[in-house]
Formats: sequence, structure tokens, C-alpha cells
Amino acid sequence: MAVSQSAVIDNARSAGRTAKYSVKDTVRFLILLVGSIAMLYPLLWMITIALKGNEEIFKIPPDWYPKEFHLENFVKGTQTINFWQTFGNSLFIAVACTIGQVVSSVLVGYGLGRLRFPGRKMWFSFFVGSLMLPGFVGLVPIFHLFISLGWYNTYLPLIVPAFLGNATFTFLFIQFTSTIPKSFDEASKIDGAGDFQILWHVLVPMSMPVIVTMVIFAFNGAWNQYLEPLIYIADQSKWTLAIALASYASNWTTQWNYFMAADLIYMLPMIIIFFLGQKYFMQGLGSVNSAGLK
Repeated sequence: MAVSQSAVIDNARSAGRTAKYSVKDTVRFLILLVGSIAMLYPLLWMITIALKGNEEIFKIPPDWYPKEFHLENFVKGTQTINFWQTFGNSLFIAVACTIGQVVSSVLVGYGLGRLRFPGRKMWFSFFVGSLMLPGFVGLVPIFHLFISLGWYNTYLPLIVPAFLGNATFTFLFIQFTSTIPKSFDEASKIDGAGDFQILWHVLVPMSMPVIVTMVIFAFNGAWNQYLEPLIYIADQSKWTLAIALASYASNWTTQWNYFMAADLIYMLPMIIIFFLGQKYFMQGLGSVNSAGLK
């Protein structure tokens, strides 16, 4: 009898805990659902406008879905501006900047995080401190520098700085690799490996989550940059897609269905890259701790 009473009590406690967790899960699900709707609604509205005729866009009350699907908007939207040439320009700049930022940040991060040399912590403090400076602080002197170098109306002011390291990515790489024991480095050195071999064959494969995270952030920043191309590029044949899309709104009459159709195509590279690297991206964000240099 005592055993059966104990079993009943345990079952009651288990049921209480299950009900408690069920309520928490329900509340969490509802919060995530509301947040998802708030995030997805603008995208769904863009798709709706992109598929509508021009006369349906400003209809009151609005139609929440198009009565007729105007798929030709995607063709006309790319023909209104020099879409595919500017798309290629943006893709070239984004790929070059991504390679430059990731490679340089990994090299700098390895030097600051794994090598011992005088002033290492001071340089690390400079890198972290530079994150506090807004980008507009150096805009004017850097502009004059590039003008004096003869780089105006070229892609060099957009690409070359990417190969000089990125403080945020360097910090992420240092923090991620701080969780990797240095015994791997020591074992590799016993086998005769140099620093570049240790970095390439040991740390890089083990740091793929944070590297993929850096790639996604770097590509997103380079693909969406608007101010720098607007300042340094005067020739329309060298425009990036962000500037070309902004030219839609500079006319007296804006074909919003064409603009939304072109904008959806503009978003595709980022969506594709995110879904391809989503697994590593989530691991990379979750694995970076708050430890400093050791």
C-alpha cells in the first residue's frame, strides 16, 4: 500500500511538472508566433504588391492578395533600371569584401588569440575599443585619402579596406578559438607544423561555425552598403544594386510593383546564403563566450 501511495504521489508531481512546462511552452510558442508574424508581414506584403497591377496598389480598402498575378512585373522591374549589370557589380564587391574581411580577421585573430608577443593585450584592447567609434568619424579624412590616391570612381575604396581586418570579426574569432585547447597547437608543433599550417589545418576546420557566421555578416554588410558606393562611385555603369534601386524613388512617379519585384530579387542572394549556412550560423552565435585573452 505504501508503495502504491508513493507511486501516486510521484505521478502527481510528474503531471504537475508536465503541466507547468506545457504552459511555459505554450506562452513561448505564442510569443514566437507573434514575433514571426511581425517579421514576415512586410515580406508577404512586398510579395503581394510585386504581383499586383499598378491600379490595385493604392486601392482602398486594400486587397490582401492580388486578384490577378502579374508575373511580368519581375521582368519589367529589372528592365526599368540596369538591373543585371548593377547586380553583377554588387556581387563582385560583396564577394571580394567577404573574402577580404574573413581572411584578414582570421589571420589577425590567430595572431592575437594564439601567439605570445609583447603588447598583445594592448592591441586586443585597441581592436575592442575601435568598436566604440562610429563609422562616420573617419568618413571625411578617409575620403580625402582615397581622393589623393586617385581611387575615386573605382571599387578600390570599397574593397581594399576589407583586407585590413574587421574588429568585430576578429573579436568573434578570438572568443571562439579561446574555447579550443592550445594542446592542439602544441601537438601540431611537435609534428613540425608552422603557424600557418596550424591555422589552416587545425583551427579553421574546428572554427567553421564562427567563420560561416562571419561570411554571412560580411556578405550582408557589403551587399547592402549604400553610403560608400554613393560617395565614391560617380559612373552609373559602376553603380551597385542598392544605388540603382534607390533611383526608383527619385522619379516623379514610382512604379511600386516594379520596385517591389526588383527588391525581392535583390534579397535572394542573402536569403540563399543564410539558409545554406543556417546550421553553422546558429552554432557560431551560440558558441562565442565572453572570455577575454588568456
